[in-house]
Amino acid sequence: MKNYRLVIFDLDGTLLNTIGDLAEASNHMLSLRGLPTHDYATYCTYVGNGIMRLVERALPEAWRTAEQVAAARADFLGYYIEHIDRKTTPYAGIPELLTTLQARGIRLAVASNKFQAGTEKLIRSYFPSIRFDVIFGQRPDVPLKPDPAVVEEILSRTGVAREEVLYVGDSGVDITTAHAAGLRAIGVSWGFRAREELLQAHADRIIDHAEELLTEW
Repeated sequence: MKNYRLVIFDLDGTLLNTIGDLAEASNHMLSLRGLPTHDYATYCTYVGNGIMRLVERALPEAWRTAEQVAAARADFLGYYIEHIDRKTTPYAGIPELLTTLQARGIRLAVASNKFQAGTEKLIRSYFPSIRFDVIFGQRPDVPLKPDPAVVEEILSRTGVAREEVLYVGDSGVDITTAHAAGLRAIGVSWGFRAREELLQAHADRIIDHAEELLTEW
């Protein structure tokens, strides 16, 4: 097998199950406006394209003006930042996987559409002993995935050749991002999206358990 030197992970739905806290913050924002709330399953279809899109999707169509969405995003963030780790948990086997990869000398990075401060806080909170070379969330003037800009920046920062990099994510957005950057794309079935979405995006491989990633070496 190829001797991969770097693994780039998506965050939400891949390393961490964050849907509980995302849903709570979204429903808080909706409740402030007297609007109907949504269940966790619905939010699984809303996430993956950044906070602005999550908020926009949660709001009724009549509320999706630029001003209303901006105000709703501010209310969402105000609540979410304070409650970001109340219901969030690592997926089964993820801490052990990261520890094993690190022990093998594999470099690690995160590429998320979650805002930068939230991405950093969650990684530091849940994986304090893991050394990530790069942790990137959504940042001003950097396009969100599936634009491959964030991956290109990680490759530039680390200096690792594309053929020595794996990208791991739970959605079609992740698979498209990886392929746009010329990387092998591993889909995970335990995240927020259905397996069919990963198949339709042409994931190079789909794994059902974290430890299966180790067979890539």
